Amino acid sequence: MKLLDLILNLLWLVFCGIWMAIGYVIAGVICCVLIITIPFGVASFRIAGYVLWPFGRTTVEHPGAGAPSFVGNVIWTVFAGWWLALGHLLTSIPLFVSIIGIPFGWANLKLIPISLMPLGRDVVPSDQRFGAR
Repeated sequence: MKLLDLILNLLWLVFCGIWMAIGYVIAGVICCVLIITIPFGVASFRIAGYVLWPFGRTTVEHPGAGAPSFVGNVIWTVFAGWWLALGHLLTSIPLFVSIIGIPFGWANLKLIPISLMPLGRDVVPSDQRFGAR
């Protein structure tokens, strides 16, 4: 991991990462309690780890994802994704007010698509972007 990624991740953790990760963990726990939605819970925990420490990593589409992932993402968006996306949006607003927070505000906005559609995506190191799996 690069030094810059480490510094950005530590600042991210303090300013907004911990709060957003807690939101994903709560969504994951709720999904795991309802037995049929355990795959959503697993995806939520995976994204929580990504939201907690995002710099130096990215997401790529899983090559085998298809119609079931699409249907699952629609269900996820209706029940949990919209409020996680709203959390990213609301967290980005105060970050844009300060000069140092602008990169973190942009990072929050970049996390909105994954918060809406987490199924069928893998979190990989940034240098592995095109060679996933």
